[in-house]
Amino acid sequence: MDSINIGLVGTDSSHSVAFTRLLNDPTDANHVPGGKVVAAFLGGSLDFPLSADRVEGFMATLETEFGVRKLDSPEEVAANCDAILLTSADGRVHLDQFRRIAPYGKPVFIDKPLALNSGDAKEIFRIAQQHQLPLMSSSALRYAQQISDDLERGGAVAVTGADVGGPLAVEPTQSYYYWYGIHSVELLYAIMGKGCSEVRVTTTEDYDVIAAIWKDGRSGTVRLSRLPETPFSAIIHREGQISAVEIDLDRKPVYASLLEQVMILFHTQTPPLDSKETLEVIRFVEAAEESRRSGNPVLL
Repeated sequence: MDSINIGLVGTDSSHSVAFTRLLNDPTDANHVPGGKVVAAFLGGSLDFPLSADRVEGFMATLETEFGVRKLDSPEEVAANCDAILLTSADGRVHLDQFRRIAPYGKPVFIDKPLALNSGDAKEIFRIAQQHQLPLMSSSALRYAQQISDDLERGGAVAVTGADVGGPLAVEPTQSYYYWYGIHSVELLYAIMGKGCSEVRVTTTEDYDVIAAIWKDGRSGTVRLSRLPETPFSAIIHREGQISAVEIDLDRKPVYASLLEQVMILFHTQTPPLDSKETLEVIRFVEAAEESRRSGNPVLL
């Protein structure tokens, strides 16, 4: 596999450093071959502390440890690289930054969340289609090794339902479920696939529970916990069998599993994840937030 030059747009997320380490350091136990991060644009959002307070530090790490060159704009990154990781922590800026790099026609991966509403998400994919640009967006949890292994072992036995659990952290600038709840939603979709028709949210002091119904009659739940040290987990239901899966983030970094899929995108120009499913995930989260506010079920 030939190595390609990769650019970062947004160094205000720890993912920018994690991705770069996995790609650029061949001695890393989970090294992902096929590309090297060579340039980056800082980005950063002043009203989002987790962005503003970390962007310069992450860029310094990228420069000193991995030789990444700091450039002045997303456009300059796009012009000087073969593919782009849009890793800005703030989902509000993804549409604008993508709009700026799309005319260069390079394949793009947009880190979670793709957007904070369905309108922006649809516009991002419309722009990608306009410029005939391969695009993918996903949480790394979708590709957690334990989930992939269980689904492979299940083979042709159809999944009839799933109950997923995970932590809930909320950032005021990032809507409600888009910052961290989306990780567990992606886990649910990795197991169930697209086709959800309705969601309803129930809240308690410690939990938010999203109950979802699929068009084919299957059902799934996402149990989001405000309790400390809540792991990601899943119970997968099949005809005559149930499997319980706890995600061991130390076994294989989920970032490595995600990057393996991203490199398929970058090298083949074909997204390994259906855009319709990605858009449905964004709408699922949006509908869950609507249900949380109203207390009523919401159709997707």
